[in-house]
Amino acid sequence: MLVGVDFGLPHFDAELQELGLLAESGGLHPVARLTCKRKAPDPALFVGSGKANEIKELALMHGAVEVLFDQALSPAQQRNLERHIGLPVNDRTLLILEIFAQRARSHEGKLQVDLARQQYLSTRLVRRWSHLERQSGGIGMRGGPGETQIELDRRMINDSIKRIKERLVKVKKQRHTQRRQRERRDTFNISLVGYTNAGKSTLFNALVKARAYAADQLFATLDTTTRQLYLGEAGRSVSLSDTVGFIRDLPHGLVEAFQATLQEATDADLLLHVVDAANLDFPEQMAEVQKVLAEIGAQHVPQLLVFNKLDALPPERVPVQMLDQYEVDGVAVPRVFLSAQAGIGLDLLRAQLSDIVKAALPPVTPELEDPRDFTREYPGELP
Repeated sequence: MLVGVDFGLPHFDAELQELGLLAESGGLHPVARLTCKRKAPDPALFVGSGKANEIKELALMHGAVEVLFDQALSPAQQRNLERHIGLPVNDRTLLILEIFAQRARSHEGKLQVDLARQQYLSTRLVRRWSHLERQSGGIGMRGGPGETQIELDRRMINDSIKRIKERLVKVKKQRHTQRRQRERRDTFNISLVGYTNAGKSTLFNALVKARAYAADQLFATLDTTTRQLYLGEAGRSVSLSDTVGFIRDLPHGLVEAFQATLQEATDADLLLHVVDAANLDFPEQMAEVQKVLAEIGAQHVPQLLVFNKLDALPPERVPVQMLDQYEVDGVAVPRVFLSAQAGIGLDLLRAQLSDIVKAALPPVTPELEDPRDFTREYPGELP
């Protein structure tokens, strides 16, 4: 069962569509939805006792086995709601973490997800472990009970977090080494960014003929994939990276945990900001992407807007020009309309990328002949 609370903030999802898509991505099936309005969260039950009773009745009526909130719950609110409703209660943050845990494939991605989950769980050790108290210590049984199970669990989680962070530092160094090697080769780096399910992986596959996993679902791609893209008009190859998609209210712990992956966007020479043009809420989605880019320090990297899913636009919204400009945070940014799935507009995008690369990098000079080979210039004069 999906629950959303409107606190008067902008962009409230009254239909809980995005939460429903997240639930389906996590393998859950929404059977009921409920929204309500409040001026502020209730400290104990988040929604108040009356609405908690209503949630309980509706959940029983529809046979729900779990309640999902669209907002983040405090550990105390989560515990109190579970006691009141009699069902497991989770929030948007945990749902996103679970999806990430299911989708992570690379060693680095699994480490990052594990770190974010451990940090989330460390604040939610709220069970009662008094029956598992360890043996009392001290001569003459002084000093009170020994370490309780909850304290042991908390210490184990903290130790695990420390180990994961140390391993991620090594991964970050490896990525830094790889980036330095690309810089030495004078490579132009492009990163695909955008709201989740905007079509980044489909565009990535269309441009570089890769086989990255792409699906019509939220967070289909988590691990960064980098390939070489040859631009004929520029006469050189560039490095193209597909990154994890962003989403509204992305847990801050995930932003921190995915710092190494998102570093590809920070160090890029150009960001291809992919937008789902068929989604009427695309301005809000673009604002969320800009917000996350600011958090990771990539807000000053030049952008090229790619308005994807042109083939899904109704006739009245089809653009007259396939190339124009769109204002982002008060700055005019070049925009290209295309359909990555149908292959429409890809040549225009390649041409735009070629122009940008040619303006940013010196022209490629043909490789010189081996200076020790004089036979072509002075035939017959060598002993």
